[in-house]
Amino acid sequence: MKRFAVIGLGNFGFHAARALYEDGNEVVAIDTDRHRVQAVDPHANEAIVMDATDREKLKALGLREMDGVIVSTGTKISVSILICLYLHEMGVKKILAKALDEDHAKILKKVGATEIIHPERDMAVRVSLSLSRPNMLDFIPISDEFDLVQVGPPAAFLGKSLKDLNLRAKYNVHIIAIKELVPENFVLVPPAGFVIKDSDVLIIIGKSKDIKRIKALV
Repeated sequence: MKRFAVIGLGNFGFHAARALYEDGNEVVAIDTDRHRVQAVDPHANEAIVMDATDREKLKALGLREMDGVIVSTGTKISVSILICLYLHEMGVKKILAKALDEDHAKILKKVGATEIIHPERDMAVRVSLSLSRPNMLDFIPISDEFDLVQVGPPAAFLGKSLKDLNLRAKYNVHIIAIKELVPENFVLVPPAGFVIKDSDVLIIIGKSKDIKRIKALV
């Protein structure tokens, strides 16, 4: 069982805490608003009413031992910056912080956030791309350089094996898994002899520029 803390229980923080808890993790949920804490209480191991900018109170929670801490404190930029700084000074190894804009994200990174969350931007990109390219079923930006996509196979891939396609050499991308829809099956790290069908969904990872080349085929 992994252990996480969620600081800030607005819409994003509430659902993050709930999802982590329902996935079998131990969750500590923190907010200054008593009503928000009461709302999340059934979906957390511990729900605490507390001002997380109080360094000593934050330190007393033992968050250093957590597998990750999510900071989602709404529109008060200074609050999230202070909390990330304190968590970093305490030695928390994984700090995921929600940013309001790019400048906020830069500051959060400088004070110790290890990963920046842009929920509205990322969802907007995913929805827009699903409209622009309906065969691309999902899109997840992993970093500034790499993407993970789920995509229906281009016509040129049908009836060919992964060995024949040789996507690593031709496009510098990797098919890490395939969802077979007929019959339903999930193939993790498919073998070179796997033959692509029109009912398959390809899960591909690679650099953004190389993924774009695959998208152009769809």
